[in-house]
Amino acid sequence: MNATMRAMILELLASPLRPAELPLPTLEANTLLIKVEACGICRTDLHLIDGELPDPLLPIIPGHEIVGRVAAIGSAVKGFHIDQRVGVPWLGWTCGICHFCTHDQENLCDQARFTGYQINGGYAEYTLADAHYCFPLPNAGDAAELAPLLCAGLIGYRALRLAGDAQRIGLYGFGAAAHIVAQVLKFQGREFYAFTRPGDFASQEFAAGLGAAWAGDSGQEPPEKLAAALIFAPVGALVPVALGHLEKGGSVVCAGIHMSDIPAFPYQLLWGERQIRSVANLTRRDGEEFLDLAQQVPIRTEVRRFPLEQANEALLQLRRGEFQGAAVLELL
Repeated sequence: MNATMRAMILELLASPLRPAELPLPTLEANTLLIKVEACGICRTDLHLIDGELPDPLLPIIPGHEIVGRVAAIGSAVKGFHIDQRVGVPWLGWTCGICHFCTHDQENLCDQARFTGYQINGGYAEYTLADAHYCFPLPNAGDAAELAPLLCAGLIGYRALRLAGDAQRIGLYGFGAAAHIVAQVLKFQGREFYAFTRPGDFASQEFAAGLGAAWAGDSGQEPPEKLAAALIFAPVGALVPVALGHLEKGGSVVCAGIHMSDIPAFPYQLLWGERQIRSVANLTRRDGEEFLDLAQQVPIRTEVRRFPLEQANEALLQLRRGEFQGAAVLELL
């Protein structure tokens, strides 16, 4: 094992990542040293870089959709072995003793720390992660195709859980998360309606290919009222739009960590026991349930691959919406 590693670092907000050669992180009692195989690029990474998230740890190695192999094991860690494939998600540590942690809501822990935000992440050849928050992954399969499951998949799954048993679901913003949720909905026999940026016919075609009952612009009216809407695009103006397409008793679930301001809207849109909810982070239970479900479906992710040193280009293409599915850094 080399004593140093390649990494991409965020040193200043609103600035490109800088390539660097860094010492390997030091193994601690409860941690795994992981040789990264692939790391997905998430819209949250853009929010981090743009300064839209509070209190980031700088400098920081971004990346929280990590797939890799265990390279070293801390003295207090049980249940993992060398060369085992593991996944590292957004949730990197919680206190374990607060009201939220002890009531199956660790995603709301006020002391929580997050991978690629307050804990160095996966835009590097190696990363260090608390073993309690790592998920065993199948040894077989393409690491790059597994990586988007660790956030796009997990957050999409939590958003879907909050939508209950709704049978007609609108997906606003048909990117990495939506194309995974779409496959879950198809597997479960539920209908989904895809809403994209105006004129984004490529994404509409992509959604249709995954089985959408309908695909169109976010401003268009779907052919039927929706039982729920999941908003993955960070656009607050979509909330009243989605509310207007809901049947009574339906819910709008805002699935991003950051969203532009929601404009004022008439109470009539909310009346009829409609509701608006947000998704915050994930729990380890979400991860266990979703990764099991992902194998049952089985989920196939659409990925665009980039080498580590092209992280800035990958982020730019994500910002511009230049590909379908997810972007992933591969570390060969």
